[in-house]
Amino acid sequence: MNTLIFGTQDWLDAVQVAINTSLAYREAARNWEGDFWFIVESEAQPGEQPNMRLWIYLDLWHGECRVARIASDEREYNPEFRISGSRRNWQQVLQREIDPIRALMTNALKLKGNLAKIMRNIRAAQALVLCVAQVPCQFQ
Repeated sequence: MNTLIFGTQDWLDAVQVAINTSLAYREAARNWEGDFWFIVESEAQPGEQPNMRLWIYLDLWHGECRVARIASDEREYNPEFRISGSRRNWQQVLQREIDPIRALMTNALKLKGNLAKIMRNIRAAQALVLCVAQVPCQFQ
């Protein structure tokens, strides 16, 4: 598989395929119903515009990813969960340098939504990260 650019629709299409072909994810998330904004906050360098965001929408339903889309505006969807963090923190999660649940508990990633629901589905969250992590990507 070619290395894709993180945050592009091509990368996200490959992520959707990885999720939907993973038997481990399908089993771990068989009871999961919920959709997400995964929000990647820019880390502005001097001279860059601050507060640029990447909006990644995933609709996850009973072990399947029904929709995976890079959006230009948060008003396109109204998901149950919003998880946001810096590009660097997302990179650490996707490169498996930090566990996604630990990232939430230490505020490296911030959650808006029902934390108890996510905690009841830790295996699904971890399997999801493993699916995403298997897609070779380059962070720019």
